[in-house]
Amino acid sequence: MRFRDMLRRREPSDLIDHELVGLLEPGVEVEGRLNIASGMFRVNTHLKGEIHCEGVLVLAELGEVEGEIHSRLVSVAGKVKGSIHATEKVEIKAHGVVLGDIYTPALIVEPGGYFDGQCHMPVPAQPQHVAETEQKV
Repeated sequence: MRFRDMLRRREPSDLIDHELVGLLEPGVEVEGRLNIASGMFRVNTHLKGEIHCEGVLVLAELGEVEGEIHSRLVSVAGKVKGSIHATEKVEIKAHGVVLGDIYTPALIVEPGGYFDGQCHMPVPAQPQHVAETEQKV
């Protein structure tokens, strides 16, 4: 699936504050630490090291990350060998592969996606009215 097709499939509300701010395509190899302050960043090549993204990280079909990913939202259509820490959500697409632990409040694995590791999810906060009811008992 091409990047433009992926953008068309998303709802407009999903793209608010997710303007494409950068991309790494085949032919480029990166080793080290990558910091993205905001927006959407696409990786479609090999990257070894750490990624810290305050927005959305899209790992495309040819993308491969060896290391840690820290982001708000991570979409994996390529391959990750390492841990993913997402404050909002992790999506593993139909041909995506994750070999490592995932730390996120929401995980979506599409049919055909592969995940080998542990998923660590925070305990959801209780709604205010439930907590008040339990205190009265």
